[in-house]
Amino acid sequence: MNASPTAPELTDDEIEAYGWQIPVGGFGEAAQRRLKGASVLVSRVGGLGGLVAFELAAAGVGRLVLAHGGNLRSDDLNRQLLMTHDHIGKPRIESAVARLKALNPRVEIVAEPFNLSEDNAARLVGLADVVVDCAPLFEERYLMNREAMCQGRPMVEAAVYDLELHLTTFLPGVTGCLRCLYPQPSQTWTRRFPVLGAVSGTAGGMAALEAIKVITGVAPTLAGRLLTLDLRTWRMSRLRTRRVPDCPDCARCTGGPRS
Repeated sequence: MNASPTAPELTDDEIEAYGWQIPVGGFGEAAQRRLKGASVLVSRVGGLGGLVAFELAAAGVGRLVLAHGGNLRSDDLNRQLLMTHDHIGKPRIESAVARLKALNPRVEIVAEPFNLSEDNAARLVGLADVVVDCAPLFEERYLMNREAMCQGRPMVEAAVYDLELHLTTFLPGVTGCLRCLYPQPSQTWTRRFPVLGAVSGTAGGMAALEAIKVITGVAPTLAGRLLTLDLRTWRMSRLRTRRVPDCPDCARCTGGPRS
């Protein structure tokens, strides 16, 4: 994502609020302004996406577009840290917005009380500069991937299972996409799966950092590489991803990545 020459200026209050991160090497006020001017879509703000949204709000992203349907359940609370016990039985999105606004009232939030679907995918992706995919099901992930590729939006892809996390970034016209990486949905990928909240939190923080890198250019991203981290053994690997020349998503939308 290229730096915008019209990124909004920072107020004195914002310079003070982000005073611990502005001095980070290669960051500075220019990167902070890019964050302020950026809009990020996070699909699902549960255990994984909730931490992504939390870290992006704390970092000073100007607008968050959040999509999450359904009401909070007791078994969500081991990992969904934007939620609170007194909100059980009520819409998750309401609790997420309240917690994020309490953390950083400067952030603008567009709240969609439904999961990503054919009805809203194009509209929601169109509101964002960067997309972060945290949906639990391939149907949603493929929808977001298709729209991100067709609308030219970088997409950070994050997933967790048990004590393992996966993370990568897709850049339209530069890398392959989710459909290249997984041409068919996994038959074992289900709505309910084993996971510790700390794994979701670890992956969420890393995915948020990846989105910050995409927005600001402060450091290289994982574009073209899939990072896997087994938190049981601390074994990490980075595998090169490849594009599929006839991919129905990225090849159709972008004409295929450049070499």
